[in-house]
Formats: sequence, C-alpha cells, structure tokens
Amino acid sequence: MDMRITLDGESFELTPELVRARVAGRVPEDVREYWVEIDGVRWPVKQVISLATGVSDRQRFQSQSSRRWLQNLGFTIGGGTGASAARTPRGGTEAATRSTAQAALALGRSVDVVLVGCVKSKLSHGAAARDLYVSDYFVKMRTYAEASGRPWFILSAEHGLVRPDDWLEPYERYLPDTSREYRRLWGDKVAEQLEHALGSLSGVLIDVHAGAAYVEAVEQALRTRGAQVLDQLKGLSFGRRLSWYLKNDAVGGSSGTTVISQLQDGETATPLADIIAGGGTDLRVPGMYSWWIDDAGADDLTRGLGHRIQPGLIYAGLAGATRSGGAASSNTLWGRIATMHLGKRHEFSTLRRSLGSILAESHGQPTIDEKQLTRWMHAHLRVIPIPIADVDTLDRLESEILTELDPPLNLAKVPKTPLRQQLSVLRKKYGST
Repeated sequence: MDMRITLDGESFELTPELVRARVAGRVPEDVREYWVEIDGVRWPVKQVISLATGVSDRQRFQSQSSRRWLQNLGFTIGGGTGASAARTPRGGTEAATRSTAQAALALGRSVDVVLVGCVKSKLSHGAAARDLYVSDYFVKMRTYAEASGRPWFILSAEHGLVRPDDWLEPYERYLPDTSREYRRLWGDKVAEQLEHALGSLSGVLIDVHAGAAYVEAVEQALRTRGAQVLDQLKGLSFGRRLSWYLKNDAVGGSSGTTVISQLQDGETATPLADIIAGGGTDLRVPGMYSWWIDDAGADDLTRGLGHRIQPGLIYAGLAGATRSGGAASSNTLWGRIATMHLGKRHEFSTLRRSLGSILAESHGQPTIDEKQLTRWMHAHLRVIPIPIADVDTLDRLESEILTELDPPLNLAKVPKTPLRQQLSVLRKKYGST
C-alpha cells in the first residue's frame, strides 16, 4: 500500500515500510491529542508525518490531514483513550518480535549489547579488532557502540563474534559474497558465541549495526534463543545510514577535524541519482558538502581548463549558514544540491557555472548547454552531504575546511592559482550568456 501527498507543491511518496523506517531509532514525543500506533508504539501524528517526509516545519500540514494519510496507510489512529480504527499489525511472528524490540527502545529501555558489522577496508597488518577496520563508516558505528556504555562486539565474516580487543590479521572474506549455507552456519556460530560470552540470551535486547546480509544471517539464530533483535537502520540507504549516525548524539560533533575527515572520505560519496531518489530525506537541514569526480569526468575538465584535474574531491561548500548581518538562512543541503547545483540555470550555482563553462570550452560550444551539463554531472559526479546543526559556525567552519582541503574548483577563501585564474576567465566568457 502506498500513496502520494503534496505539501506546498512538493510531492512525497508514503508507504507503511517507509514510515516504519523513518521512525526507527527515534523517540515518540508526548501525545497531546491524536496518536498513530506503529508496531505497538503510539506517536503524535504530526511527528510521524514530519519524520516520514523530512519536513521539519509542521505548520506545512494539519493534524487532520496527517491522521487521514496514516489511516489510509493502514495504521491505527486514536485520540485520548479511543481509536478511530482497529487494525492488527501485519508481518507475522518475525515482524511482531521486531516490533517488540522497537517498542522497548522507544519506551526507554536501554539495549543490553551492541553488535557492529565488519567492513572491507582494513589495515594491511594485524591489529586489535576495533582498530583493524578503517573506513569512516565503521568508525561511526564503533563510536556509537562505545558511547552506548553497553558491551559490544564485532561481527566478523571470517571469525564470527569478535571482542573489540581481540587481535586479528587482515582477511578478505565478505559476508554478502558467501553462500546461503555459509551465512546460515555463520549466524548459528555467532549466536552460540554471544551466548557463551553473556549467558542466556532470553529477553536480551540486541542492537545490531550492520548491513542486511549480516542482520539476516544472525537474527533468526538469536531469536531462537529468546533474544530481541533491534535493527534501527533497516531499509536505509548508505547515505541515510551516515546521516543517522551524524544526527545521533553519541556520534555528533561538528569540529573542523571531524567534518574534514567526513568530507574527504571518498568511499562515502553518494551517486546523484540516489540523492534525488531520497527526495530530500535527512537533507532538509543546514550543513556542508563535497563533490567528487571520476576519471572520465576529470579528463573532460582537464581538456577544458588546460590544467590537470585529478579524480577525487573537486569542490566543497555550505548550506544554511547564518548571514553576515545575523539573519537566518533558509538554505538546506537538499536545496543547494538538488535545486541549485542540479537545477536548470547556472546563474544560481557557483559550481554549476564553473563546470558548464569548462565543458563549453572543452566541447567548443558557444554557450552552456544546461541539459547536457546536468546529464554530465549525473554521469561523473558524486557528493558527500554532512548535516551540521550549528549554523552560526558554518561560515568559519567552511573557511577552515577549504584551507585544509583546497578543492581545485573553489574560488573563494583559497589561494589564487593558475588553474583558478583560468577558471575565472572561462566563467566570465560563458557565465553571462
């Protein structure tokens, strides 16, 4: 069951699965009047619509409309002690078990143990398991687990359950590449190892932070032993997983060092098609972003500029910083990336004007071809969006980051180089056409 709604001319698609995914890991606010029941937990209806659409301004929709939309999706709606519908949650025993875990977390119960999945990126030599995996994504999961204050373990595709201090040598096995039988046996092994480490798993609430292959392989074996398995990031894309950790207080922080590390981790760069498909979820907030280019795209820019552009990070910027006069900005990561940089007019985007001018020169065109430019950007670019809550420090943070990263296509707050001087010439040549 799915439906499409429109808020101030902006269209959103809603499904029961999407609603459940968006409220996962959140805590329901106090219900003042009307509530919606999602897997045994009652939420304010407008909070759910806000989470489901990514629209933080709740004045854009009414409680009555929210109730109608959620009821049409099959959820129970009520007010006070009554209910306007009575539907039984669907999905069988497995869904009910998962719902119990979500409800326990939402109602304030702490998890008992955290499991973190391994990743492909590793050191080239042996190390303690907590330090062997080196991707930014793993660091976010590890930081979350450490900050939880609960026992935590690593799910190794090679070794099963691993303690953070266990010494491991690098290995190549990656669970999604293994057979179904291997994953089944691996899941049983992990459950046995966890039971040996903790004792009886009956009633234990286990918070799993790992890819779908890891969760699916282990959850049935854990439930068989009476555990409750919580997968707060179920169904989220890689980009949305990163946003989840960034928004979580355990990981938070927007120091220059932290943001620089995030912006220059090319492994986390998201294809533009995925950004657009997300409809702005988790991106309708202020923040910073970096743009990345592939080999073929870098060659195109090199030809147009007459200066070598290396594949990788080419541009960084911000969205939503407090203006110099102290006024608030309404810009968001979504608006900057999807509406301006990927829009139809280069006049509204520094990056788009620069890229369009270079490509027009490279292709011998008299003007910037907007449609061709957009297609080229989708084919050759990726982006890393980083939500940042403190808008008062964004401008200072951008200055610090540009000084450190020095992306070649940035023109402000960076040294003038022959490449940038040529870029300015091309922007004047094509930008006014």
